[in-house]
Amino acid sequence: MKTTEILRAWKSILAGRTPCLSIEITKECPLSCPGCYAYGDEHLTGGVLLNQVSDYKGKELVDRFMQLVDRYQPLHVSIVGGEPLVRFRELHEILPQLSARGVRIQLVTSAVRPIPIEWANIDPLSIVVSIDGLPAEHDARRKPATYDRILKNITGHSITVHCTVTRQMTERPGYLREFLGFWSARTETEKIWVSLFTPQIGETSYEILPKTARAQVVSELLGLRELYPKLSMSKSMIEGYLTPPSSPRDCVFAKSTRCITADLRTRVTPCQFGGNPDCSQCGCAASAGFNSIARARLPGGIPVGWLYNNSHKVGSIVAGMRGENAG
Repeated sequence: MKTTEILRAWKSILAGRTPCLSIEITKECPLSCPGCYAYGDEHLTGGVLLNQVSDYKGKELVDRFMQLVDRYQPLHVSIVGGEPLVRFRELHEILPQLSARGVRIQLVTSAVRPIPIEWANIDPLSIVVSIDGLPAEHDARRKPATYDRILKNITGHSITVHCTVTRQMTERPGYLREFLGFWSARTETEKIWVSLFTPQIGETSYEILPKTARAQVVSELLGLRELYPKLSMSKSMIEGYLTPPSSPRDCVFAKSTRCITADLRTRVTPCQFGGNPDCSQCGCAASAGFNSIARARLPGGIPVGWLYNNSHKVGSIVAGMRGENAG
């Protein structure tokens, strides 16, 4: 993140605004991926599941979505789901409106449907495609969003590939290298991000990485980033997986992002995972990225994290005066 972007975020925080807004635009998804936190029992509060909340379509969705954006005035909007491409008609209207407001946009998709070629000209839009490993594993987990379908549907676009590493991937030597080699060779790939599986407290899934496997992945990524420049993760960001924030209160990403579910009203707390995430095993790339920035220093030696934390306190007071909660 450039210094100018940090300063913009700082001013937004001081004004009691939320720099980042993450919106689950729909509860619908044609996939049934194992380990999907969005459809987990603990994602939303009150025992409500994502597929039980109300959501919107057509003009009502467009109007409500933009009203939400205008209310919080974020610098960055992340559109997630469900599967956002289920609402591609509404996104045809939403994306240009966000662009016209100067909002940075991130659309997270499985690429199960064709991505409209018109979106390639929307600036600043980043399309993030979630891919669960190499074809054999991915296609089993993400059907019908298979490799064949993804490669067809991303044609003409510049995408960010996002992969969440599970324990199974660490049990095959060279797995990450093969994955990075395949996607780095694709002309559509602009960047590659790698997250680690993040469990809820008390979860016992086999997908959870033991400490030794986590350290192994960090070591591999540090070496592979020299071989594959499209692995757009700094050394500090990757090493952050070994010392994640102890709680959402200590996570810059969690404090900077307001997450809202498909009814465009209910907040997902304490972060995008919802429920009770095990922060000691956090593998969220966004969290690692934000916190690596917090460890950096501005000209003059001021830590970004110190500036953010103190600004957040002021912003919370300002937001409280408006009857809102900052972050």
